[in-house]
Amino acid sequence: MQGFTLVELLVVLVIIGLLAGLIGPRVLGHVDTSKVTTAEAQVKMLKGSLETMRLDINRFPNASEGIELLVTAPTDEKLRNKWRGPYLDEVTVPLDPWGNAYQYSLPGSSGRPYALYSFGADGVPGGEGGDADIGMLP
Repeated sequence: MQGFTLVELLVVLVIIGLLAGLIGPRVLGHVDTSKVTTAEAQVKMLKGSLETMRLDINRFPNASEGIELLVTAPTDEKLRNKWRGPYLDEVTVPLDPWGNAYQYSLPGSSGRPYALYSFGADGVPGGEGGDADIGMLP
C-alpha cells in the first residue's frame, strides 16, 4: 500500500487554496445580496400585517406602541376589543437579517402614514451598497 508524498499533498492544498480564493468572494457577495432581498421581503410582510391590523383597529400603531402591536395585544380595553391579532405567525417581531430591530416611525415620507425600514448591514442610518437603509424610509 502506497501513500501520498508531501509534495503531492502540498500541490493539492495549493489548488484548493486557489479555488477558494477565486470562488469565495463570489459566494460571499451573494450572501450580502440575499440579506438585502430578505430585508425587503420582511418589510413588505410587516407592511401587509400593519395594513391588516389597521383594518381591525382603524389606525396604525402610534410611536410608543410600535410594530410590537402586531404581536402584543394593546393595553387599552377599547382598542383590545377591536384587535384580532397576533398579526404575525412568529411570537415576536422578526429582526432584520443582520440581527437588528426594524425601525418604525411616524409619519413617513411622501404622505405615508409611517416609515418602516432597516438600517442595513452597518446598523446605522444612511450608508451605501449593503450598508444602505432598506424599506419605507422616513
